[in-house]
Amino acid sequence: MWGKGAALCALFLAGCQVVAPLQQVKNTSRTFTSVVVDAGHGGRDSGAYRRYGPPEKVVTLDVATRLSRKLRESQFNVVMTRTGDVFIPLDTRVDIENGTPNSIFVSIHFNDSRQRGVKGFETYYHSPYAAELAQNIQSTLCSLKGSVNRGVHTADFRVVRKAVYPAVLVECGYLSNRSEGREAGDGNYRDLLADKIAQAIVEQRHGLGAYRAPATTVVNQEPQPPEKRKPALAPPGEGPGLAPPTLSGHGP
Repeated sequence: MWGKGAALCALFLAGCQVVAPLQQVKNTSRTFTSVVVDAGHGGRDSGAYRRYGPPEKVVTLDVATRLSRKLRESQFNVVMTRTGDVFIPLDTRVDIENGTPNSIFVSIHFNDSRQRGVKGFETYYHSPYAAELAQNIQSTLCSLKGSVNRGVHTADFRVVRKAVYPAVLVECGYLSNRSEGREAGDGNYRDLLADKIAQAIVEQRHGLGAYRAPATTVVNQEPQPPEKRKPALAPPGEGPGLAPPTLSGHGP
């Protein structure tokens, strides 16, 4: 009887082990042909909002749009999780990144702190396959004059934790800091941020010196307030576009 009980217990435990198999993580850090660019926040989620800079959702979209253009010019396929001021749930962003084959995922954010003196760049990742990409982006951003390196860290943010492919989240400075908040409102500075991130991504895939920065055509201006309308899902030149049509109902 004891032997039968032990056998039944073993079968029960074996069954439990296969109920929820672990998600298979893929290492595309050196082979990726697509980049999913995620502009943090959007719609009813404004993110950080400080007097020294524009709302986080506005500047993340601006940097992400510039980054996407530079990556397309570097011959990558680019998918954006949003191209306008719309709210996209975190799990939907994960679905977009995991549904883009042979890709990496880069989420753009700006930081916030109650301590106004805190400033600098930070980059986060979860999968060990994303560690090198995170370090390269952080190092390239910190080559900017006067930058503060706040390091590369592992994190459990949902968009990096649930990613099948290498995924990073980049904090492009503190809107709560007087100098970095004002820089975030400068179009030329935002273009420089996008350029540095694009450089790191291209060199991650093709090696040092592979990036050729496109000519800067933007002017020094604050991003325009978002229009109160739903953006097109497939804007011109956007490749496969934002997301499936089922997302059209996600508005402010």
